[in-house]
Amino acid sequence: MTRTLLFACDLSAENRAAFGRAIQLAVDSGTRLDALHVLDPHLPRQALHDLEQAVVAEMERLLTDIREDYALPAPQALLQTVAGAPFEEIIREAHERQADLILLGGHRKRGEPELVAGTTLARVIRGAPCPVISAIHPVTQEWRDILVPVDFSLTCRHTLRETLKRFPEARLTLLHAWDIPGERELGSSGDFARWRDGELARLREQLEGEVDRLMGEVEAVPELRLELEQGDPLEVLLTRLRRQPPDLLALSYRGQRRQQSRLTARLLAEPHCDIMVCRAW
Repeated sequence: MTRTLLFACDLSAENRAAFGRAIQLAVDSGTRLDALHVLDPHLPRQALHDLEQAVVAEMERLLTDIREDYALPAPQALLQTVAGAPFEEIIREAHERQADLILLGGHRKRGEPELVAGTTLARVIRGAPCPVISAIHPVTQEWRDILVPVDFSLTCRHTLRETLKRFPEARLTLLHAWDIPGERELGSSGDFARWRDGELARLREQLEGEVDRLMGEVEAVPELRLELEQGDPLEVLLTRLRRQPPDLLALSYRGQRRQQSRLTARLLAEPHCDIMVCRAW
């Protein structure tokens, strides 16, 4: 079966960067680009028929225009429309096509995390059977530096494997947030400080061992750096993104736990970079 990259095309100006990224990824990975536009199912039948033809023609024009703008080769492509609820149709099509990847544009309501949960992007992330990329930067901004928050759970291991498989030439930074009980109460104590430093050294040694084992599973070992930062994982990640945004953030998704939901909403509402979200399996 042909490997496919499913691109959700809404024809908006904000979607243009994502379209360019979808073309590039399809060409680089040798997958077919399936560009999908979801129509309002409540329109009259004749209006749907006429609109479908106009939308496909516009997608063809955009595909040619973006390729010429960025000197991109022509991918194997399939441009289609379906009628229905956008997030439902995108997820359904991803299942039916056994999509290797779903790519969408960014969330438009910037700075409003409370509005993210009901968006097409957030709903697709929750229900997608494959990794989902939200692309906001033009294809000229290559994904050279990729940030992967890690706690070495099974979910994070899977995300790291997906990142290594898809972007073997990139530079990876693994970010681990740590915290030790008693820091607030005993941080000024010399004995506590020595114990904490020893624990931190042991943690780094364990994490480096985990990284070495994972690297043994891949053919090409990329340039990789492990960073340990003290603090709450959400705040550590947000601070890192504001201070030094990567080209791509590879994020693990564990479902709708409260902390996970807050993290996803904040990142989608305040995007500092393109984001790839991987499920736990």
